[in-house]
Amino acid sequence: MSRQVDPAEDAYRDELAFLAAYDDGRKPPGWRLTPRAAVTFIMGSDPLTLPTPVAGLPARLAISQKFVGERALVERAVITLAGERGLLLVGEPGTAKSMLSELLAAAVSGTSQLVVQGTAGTTEDQLRYGWNYALLLAEGPSPRALVPSPVLTAMRDGGVVRVEEITRCLPEVQDALVSILSDRRIAVPELSGTDDATVHAAPGFTVIATANLRDRGVSEMSAALKRRFNFEAVGPIGDLGAEIALVRRQATAALDRVNATFAIDDVVLEALVTAFRDLRAGTSVEGWAVERPSTVMSTAEAVSVATSLGLANAYFSSDRDPLSLLPGHLLGVVRKDDPADAARLLAYWDGAVRRRAESGTHTWRRLWDLRDVLDQ
Repeated sequence: MSRQVDPAEDAYRDELAFLAAYDDGRKPPGWRLTPRAAVTFIMGSDPLTLPTPVAGLPARLAISQKFVGERALVERAVITLAGERGLLLVGEPGTAKSMLSELLAAAVSGTSQLVVQGTAGTTEDQLRYGWNYALLLAEGPSPRALVPSPVLTAMRDGGVVRVEEITRCLPEVQDALVSILSDRRIAVPELSGTDDATVHAAPGFTVIATANLRDRGVSEMSAALKRRFNFEAVGPIGDLGAEIALVRRQATAALDRVNATFAIDDVVLEALVTAFRDLRAGTSVEGWAVERPSTVMSTAEAVSVATSLGLANAYFSSDRDPLSLLPGHLLGVVRKDDPADAARLLAYWDGAVRRRAESGTHTWRRLWDLRDVLDQ
């Protein structure tokens, strides 16, 4: 069956197989790729040539860039995992922390599907193990009745497990990871006296967790748990051109999934991304002060708006100009956290947008003419 989104190991199956054959150097225990190949998988490369032909693989292949960010950050993350230490990716929402964790897991252990989604309802069983209660009642505690968590499965297989939004988990649930990352084993007291009473981590096991900076104070990590992770901060994309290219690529992929064509002009995308960057940074590219909304103006939100513009253009192309829809979509984004942010967006229009319109730029003159949309 077709899927809306393929996991990284399926979407990039050919690249992973090619890199495994291309670089047969030293690998940490349990790894599918070398650390160097894992970085190449995430950051991309020019066409590479296999040293010797391999049946079913192309002789040359260019590796696509999947993460737009610092190569040094990815290299540090890979080194952390090679040392079997926990990796914590922190940053504002929408900075591709989850995507990076998925790519790392796929490159290292061949699967990114061992995931615990952190919420206020996440239980300790989801980090350790549970029971099939029908079998438990019929047979009593047994290995067959035990239901392993993604963490336990990763420990047995020597793989990578991902814990998303770890600070959304309650502190007592988070603390279950302390002993796992320290002792590298999980005790199963119900199976005491058997060989299955303790599950030991196989070589290669490690944890990648993510946390949003906006969640600080929700369920703050204990000092003991923090010490068991290497922290890496994933920030917004620094280069305007790189962010525009990413927004176009992601929006194009979204429209491809619904058999539509993304046909939004680059000038519209540049205006969209520029507005997001101005509001995110609190200053325009020209250096003018901009009042920041409380809502996170992330690249992920920019992709969502670009996708909406693309869909409107695909299905209602004769009805309206995509640029005319931009103010309304921006207003929808900034209102998500605080309706008062609409006033901040209006102030941005009265400041940076007006000054650009006065400089004679056609796109920004048109956006200034659409100011009334924000007064509704």
